[in-house]
Amino acid sequence: MLVRDVLQAKGNRIISIDAKATVGEAIARLVQHNIGSLPVIDDEGKLVGIFSERDVLRIIHNRGESFARLPIRDAMTRDPITCRVHDDVEQVMGQMSERRIAKVPVTSDDDRLMGIVSVGDVIKALHEKLHSENQHLLSYIQGGV
Repeated sequence: MLVRDVLQAKGNRIISIDAKATVGEAIARLVQHNIGSLPVIDDEGKLVGIFSERDVLRIIHNRGESFARLPIRDAMTRDPITCRVHDDVEQVMGQMSERRIAKVPVTSDDDRLMGIVSVGDVIKALHEKLHSENQHLLSYIQGGV
């Protein structure tokens, strides 16, 4: 199964934030959409970082009350781990587990953001694949009796 299949199943809605935004704006978008991370894109739509709940905690701890006016580029995680649409889902899941990453941006060959794959998306896709394979095996076994 490929990352492309996961994106097709979940839809292609992308919630991101511009690199010129502030931390306050990013936090508001996280809350508004009830999500845990935001890809940060430049004017050309290229991924330049990711801003997550973990970044929020880190910035509050390090900066105190002045964090909301800080530019997102000073608080985001630069060069996030990414994957491509043609990558194998199981390999991406391995990276997520190994690096303790909950969401991985999906980029094109020219680094344009195409979507985001979460741990939940991967688990759901693999579960559906296993369920389908089990149903086929049961049909085969029952048909042969």
